[in-house]
Amino acid sequence: MRNLIKIKLPAFFCLAACLQLLVLTQAVAEAPWGRGKVNPIEYQPMKVVYDVSGYSVDEVEHVLDRASYLSKITGADPMDSSIVIVLHGSELSYYAIKNYKKYKHLVDRVQSLTVGGIIKIKMCKIAAEGQDFKPEDIHGFIEIVPMGDAEIVRLQTEEGHAYMQ
Repeated sequence: MRNLIKIKLPAFFCLAACLQLLVLTQAVAEAPWGRGKVNPIEYQPMKVVYDVSGYSVDEVEHVLDRASYLSKITGADPMDSSIVIVLHGSELSYYAIKNYKKYKHLVDRVQSLTVGGIIKIKMCKIAAEGQDFKPEDIHGFIEIVPMGDAEIVRLQTEEGHAYMQ
């Protein structure tokens, strides 16, 4: 009986080691470079300008999600942060007063994001006129600028905003 125990114990450890090796081999085969992990970076307040042109409602929602989250993770301090979304494409029609009922959910969300002063929405006057919109046709929380491209460049060169699409 003693001899049987001596044989079984080493065999058990060998079997356990083989199983561990099999699991490790399988893990390496599935993810030969290891698995991703989050780098816990603490972001400082930032200045960012989003260039939005020709976006669908879903794409605008995605930009809003990104801008909102960026505001949140950088401290949402209007003294140190600035997030500007410049509109100068077909998405302008979403913000026309005459289209409010159709795009109410989007317009209400955009307006609510501007309340704290960190996120600002600017619209190109030239692009709006090209779509037959006058400044008075657009909701009042949106700032109309003479030219979207020029405003994006100004924000980058004069105010230090990073460019985002």
